[in-house]
Amino acid sequence: MKKKKFRLFDAVLMAVCVILVVESAAPAAAIGSSQFFWWIALLILFFLPYGMISAELGTTYDDEGGIYDWVKRAFGGKWGARVAWLYWINYPIWMASLAVLFVEVFTQIFELHFSTPLSIAIQLVFVWLVVFISCFPVSESKWVLNIAAFCKVFIMLSLGALGIYFAATKGLANDFSGKALLPSFDAESLSFISIILFNFLGFEVVTTMASDMENPKRQIPQALIWGGVLIAFFYLLAAFGMGAAIPTSELSTSGGLIDSFIMLIGSINPFVIIIGLMFMFTLMANLISWALGVNYVALYAAKNHDLPGIFGKANPKNEMPIGASVLNGIVASALIIVAPIIPNEDIFWAFFALNVVALLGSYIMMFPAFLKLRKIDPDRERPFKVPGGKVFLSILTIVPMILLVITLICSAVPLNTSTAELSEKIPILIGTVACVIIGEICIATAGKKKKKASVLSENDR
Repeated sequence: MKKKKFRLFDAVLMAVCVILVVESAAPAAAIGSSQFFWWIALLILFFLPYGMISAELGTTYDDEGGIYDWVKRAFGGKWGARVAWLYWINYPIWMASLAVLFVEVFTQIFELHFSTPLSIAIQLVFVWLVVFISCFPVSESKWVLNIAAFCKVFIMLSLGALGIYFAATKGLANDFSGKALLPSFDAESLSFISIILFNFLGFEVVTTMASDMENPKRQIPQALIWGGVLIAFFYLLAAFGMGAAIPTSELSTSGGLIDSFIMLIGSINPFVIIIGLMFMFTLMANLISWALGVNYVALYAAKNHDLPGIFGKANPKNEMPIGASVLNGIVASALIIVAPIIPNEDIFWAFFALNVVALLGSYIMMFPAFLKLRKIDPDRERPFKVPGGKVFLSILTIVPMILLVITLICSAVPLNTSTAELSEKIPILIGTVACVIIGEICIATAGKKKKKASVLSENDR
């Protein structure tokens, strides 16, 4: 019998590669010193419940539909389709944001300036290279993910170590006293909390690799524990490094990480360039690591006629979701091409914030689906079962769901009438509404074809 290619070591590195998102460290650090409170609070109130629930659902219902399948089993095809749509549409938006960031980091570390057409061309090459790699099984590109995980760890450790040294020798750029560490509830800080939640998401992607694992019933829970501990440590370490180097008011959401290294070291030198190149590599690896989970969810939904048929196109040789992959490239390319006319100086943040909102929205129904499946499918074998009674499980489910809803409102809805708040939130709100409307049209179209096919099938009988 052929031995599986995905070991526990690979699963832990996969969790680190998927969940440890280096590019979102700077937006999270923009919260200020109170970010440490939010990191710890959300680690306990969100990540641990989310990780345990994902581990149970992923090992109990191990089909390729993932989060779509869980919600569909609990609440029906339409809700499953809505989850699948939001889960998928976030990806090409994220792809466009990382393509923009890729070029920004390259010009930053080599102190270059590209014309708009050249910048767009490089971004398009980035997008379609990711699309090409995503059309192959993850086990064939696991070396990319493993190297990326080590790069992320090296970047985070370096940033934390330099931050500690900087603080000991030159002092801190921000106030880390007791009062400063307490949470603030102003509009700007609340808007960035969604980034911390985003930084914790992705564990269910690891569960989609169950068929490639040697012993998924053991490896998935172990990957949650080890991966969660490592991820929390690295995020907090990097957060301190950035907070030590740059005043919060001067921190860029896109260039903040490289800016931090430049500030900590004093100039752009070979080490900073190496960090920049590693960072650029992790951007591509992030997309590759998420592609399989996102594309399989869309493929599975299309095969069940809950999304349009184009999502269901697969390579007959290896069953890889070609249709969803190509659509990723088309949508991301379109966003990149129109980006120069978007009235926002920080294009990375404009795309990234919208992708965060779409992704967070896709997880809301996962938590009640967990409780519903426990109720309607109690006899199914659960290799990993979240411990606790009804009251504990209800709290474990309701708290993360409420946190998601609150952060979505804070991220997309203007909390005051200031010019800064309106100019930042209105485009995100419009983009969110547009995504939802387009999704409903796609779902309705797929539903009509499903109904028509059902009628024809009945007539044939």
